[in-house]
Amino acid sequence: MRGRTIATGQYKGRKAAALIVDGQLNDLLIDPDASGPPLPGTIYRAIAARPMKGTGGQMVALPNGASGFLRQSRAAPGQPVLVQISGYTEPGKAFPVTDKILLKGQFAILTPTAPGINVSRQIRDADRRDELAALVSESFPSIEGVILRSAAEFAPDDVIATEITSLLAEWQGMGGEASSRAPAALRSGPDAHQVAISDWTTGDEDFASFADHDVDDMIAEMQSPFVHLAAETTAWIEPTRALVAVDVNTGGDTSPAAGLKANIALCRDLPRQLRCRGLGGQIVIDFAPFAKKDRRQLEQILRSVFKGDMVDTALVGWTPLGHMELQRKRARLPLALA
Repeated sequence: MRGRTIATGQYKGRKAAALIVDGQLNDLLIDPDASGPPLPGTIYRAIAARPMKGTGGQMVALPNGASGFLRQSRAAPGQPVLVQISGYTEPGKAFPVTDKILLKGQFAILTPTAPGINVSRQIRDADRRDELAALVSESFPSIEGVILRSAAEFAPDDVIATEITSLLAEWQGMGGEASSRAPAALRSGPDAHQVAISDWTTGDEDFASFADHDVDDMIAEMQSPFVHLAAETTAWIEPTRALVAVDVNTGGDTSPAAGLKANIALCRDLPRQLRCRGLGGQIVIDFAPFAKKDRRQLEQILRSVFKGDMVDTALVGWTPLGHMELQRKRARLPLALA
């Protein structure tokens, strides 16, 4: 089946959303249960605690005895500070937080700590870009910072303005809460259904339920470490406590270029595999045997495929053993915890 479909439903009693492209699972969002970690995007009034020497960061106290880790913080101990959950973390560790607050809507993102009016580069129409920038500057002359998302290209101006007005009201309401000395939750992060609508909608997709596309079966397939890539090419993707190990195999293919072909197949499918499995952190790829001169080609492919990925991923480099190391943001709930 060709085309894009956004499927929404529940997985183990929790909200979940799946992006299906040409009949294949392309992305997956699953909310944690009530006793699990907070949703990314949740905004707290936190209380600065001790600085962490050597890291440039600081621990902050969150509600219910939880703690967060804030990078590059200069807040004095005991000072209230607005922070936002930036991703997931391993059980037992402090939640990653940032003081660069983003209030996301479907058409706009309010960036009160980053001044300026910015328009998504995906909007190619120069006239429409100018119209959107003028809409914000004329309707909201005192706005601190905003990003017009790609979905704003075809949205009515009054709808965009209404959303920005709502986001501004939320932010102004938080300003009065910032001076209190007790940790508190100020805004819940978006759930899986809300993220699917705001981040995946392009205008050319269908909407369906999990049952319509057997999404539960697709999720079950992603829970297996085994990946069939092409022909006899396979891979194993196995998360450990310290890192995610990826092993590429050529199977019965003994042709001279078997290793390179297998590695290229893995590189092209790796972002999708990591998104759908909810994997991040340190990732180590043990490629199938290939000529050292082909390393640059694999690097170029990896950079290309991750450039278009929604989750920030950095290529760290090659190890002495010939493994490729990646560092990826923990932006999804791992399937092992779902």
